[in-house]
Amino acid sequence: MTITSKQQEDIDRARATSSQTLRPTVPAMEELLFQSTAVLDHGFLRVVDYMGDDSSVVQAARVSYGRGTRKTSEDAALIAYLMRHWHSTPFEMCEIKLHVKLPIFVARQWVRHRTASINEYSARYSVLDGEFYIPSPEHLAAQSSTNRQGRDAVLSGDEAQEVLHLLRNDAVRSYEHYGWMLNDGTADQQIDGGRLGLTRELARIGLSLNTYTQWYWKTDLHNLLRFLRLRADSHAQYEIRAYAELMLDIVRQWVPLTHAAFLEHQMHAATFSASALAAIRRMIAGESVNAQNSGLSRREWDDLRSALELSGS
Repeated sequence: MTITSKQQEDIDRARATSSQTLRPTVPAMEELLFQSTAVLDHGFLRVVDYMGDDSSVVQAARVSYGRGTRKTSEDAALIAYLMRHWHSTPFEMCEIKLHVKLPIFVARQWVRHRTASINEYSARYSVLDGEFYIPSPEHLAAQSSTNRQGRDAVLSGDEAQEVLHLLRNDAVRSYEHYGWMLNDGTADQQIDGGRLGLTRELARIGLSLNTYTQWYWKTDLHNLLRFLRLRADSHAQYEIRAYAELMLDIVRQWVPLTHAAFLEHQMHAATFSASALAAIRRMIAGESVNAQNSGLSRREWDDLRSALELSGS
């Protein structure tokens, strides 16, 4: 994990100051503010700012003026109801801003979640650091033969070493070429006084996708949970899941009642189509239901069997 000396100075200065507020604050989040947590080999994630807490969700749902005097169990029941019935706007009242350092290919997955405000490090204005993501051997897997987005058995031996060698050498070579094209004394290159150098906005185009970038990412709690439902799932790509799992733990510390309701009613729950529900009702009635007579496609039948932990095919 690499934080520049200037960034560290800013973090230390921010943590050395505090302000009084009448807004809801969360002690655990106050401790997290500006603290960086390492992710992958050179990445990090830190909370820059947040707004609201569980009481903010409840307050918005009840359209009340304050936190009220209701018991925590009542607030938890209301939040669970909102989560169970897919209400969204009360959760939009809470927001969080994160500073993330991540490989470019992970960032391109991340931005598919469009309901956020993003400000990314500008490689038109500044020079990118020479840091690259290289997978750990245990995450170096072959392409799945049944899932176009999935991984299969882990590579090993000479094949794994050759892949790691190629990934590392390609990244280093592309960064060296980047520095040569810039010709401005950056990227560990010597200035050649006889050349002007290529503009930064063009020199960057040859960099590999495992080069690290940074951004500020701000979103509301509702859309953060939608992100986590997909990216913290066991089927998500490992590299983005590493960030998502850390973010899920931040949610636990920030809004524990919402976190518990999210796990119970969405993250660890299952939804069924009308046809799948009809098949379940037939099973409950004692009928023998299989792939052939279920009325479901093969994929949907397999999903149903997995969700219900049914044996057989």
